[in-house]
Amino acid sequence: MQNFTFHNPTKLIFGKGQIEQLKQELPKYGQKVLLVYGGGSIKRNGLYDQVMNILNELNIEVFELPGVEPNPRLSTVYKGVDICKKENIEFLLAVGGGSVIDCTKAIAAGAKYDGDPWDFITKKTTVTEALPFGTILTLAATGSEMNSGSVITNWETKEKYGWSSPVTFPQFSILDPTYTLTVPKDQTIYGIVDMMSHVFEQYFHHVENTPLQDRMCESVLRTVMETAPKLVNDLENYELRETILYCGTIALNGFLQMGLRGDWATHNIEHAVSAVYDIPHAGGLAILFPNWMKHVLDENVARFKQLAVRVFDVRPDGKSDREVALEGIEKLREFWSSIGAPSRLADYGIGEENLELMADKAMAFGEFGRFKKLNRDDVLAILRASL
Repeated sequence: MQNFTFHNPTKLIFGKGQIEQLKQELPKYGQKVLLVYGGGSIKRNGLYDQVMNILNELNIEVFELPGVEPNPRLSTVYKGVDICKKENIEFLLAVGGGSVIDCTKAIAAGAKYDGDPWDFITKKTTVTEALPFGTILTLAATGSEMNSGSVITNWETKEKYGWSSPVTFPQFSILDPTYTLTVPKDQTIYGIVDMMSHVFEQYFHHVENTPLQDRMCESVLRTVMETAPKLVNDLENYELRETILYCGTIALNGFLQMGLRGDWATHNIEHAVSAVYDIPHAGGLAILFPNWMKHVLDENVARFKQLAVRVFDVRPDGKSDREVALEGIEKLREFWSSIGAPSRLADYGIGEENLELMADKAMAFGEFGRFKKLNRDDVLAILRASL
């Protein structure tokens, strides 16, 4: 494996009733808080009132930024940064899913930056300082609650990019599975696809001697696959929600990638698709990932065979390694379809009309991917296979 240094400073507070920990955590950071949230689900399920009661009990001055989009917009980041600078905000509290947290990370960094936040999102500069922030997670999916990454969309220019900084880890994240019990079926499915995709991105690499990392990845995948079919048919089951919530965090908090660097090409292609069409991120991943797998299969057939046998229970007897690998990819497609995930871009009404544009968006920073370096022709081939 490769040399590595691991550091994750986020305090994870997990379990039923843990929102009470806000009373110990918030006073450490000041008295002026920006509360960031999305479309109103936290008001419908009562979480908003719980948070506000605690903030009022602590005599904290609260400012609010509601309406964060599922693919968080740069325009919303600007609004948050303006509030932070105008009101001298000392701490941000993100209450919602990964999109709310991603937006909060950009606001936290932008509040300490004199220029346009789009500069660090497009890698023209690096983030060196950010306001502290915490999260209360309401959706099992992105892992943003325990990592430093963020994805922001510039809807005006149809660009969507991921970025990160060592200073944009949450100070703390509260994960109470109770707050995920009201998540609708479609968003639950998307979350399952998203966390599995994060594991796949880390699983496909060419680093030698990673037996423990491989087994940890495979364990997360198998746990999700055992839990997901039950959950989509029993959405208010606390134990199932608890398991999936924890899987989503472990899938992308750095634990699985110690000693290696993953691929992340499929995410890059999906960002281009949803920048143009504004489809759900995980919906795009469900469509693209099996086609990326087929496209890059010959880079390391043995790794795909290992996945097929260990995770998808493909029997290798009497089959070539390539046949086993392809069967594993098909098993993935079948699993995602079985829980209700999309399988073609046509499921979102996407045809050939913007393939060239999406390929251009994906190539914004040149060739990408570590398992196999992709060029524009590769991207187009994967997109065409996904129609």
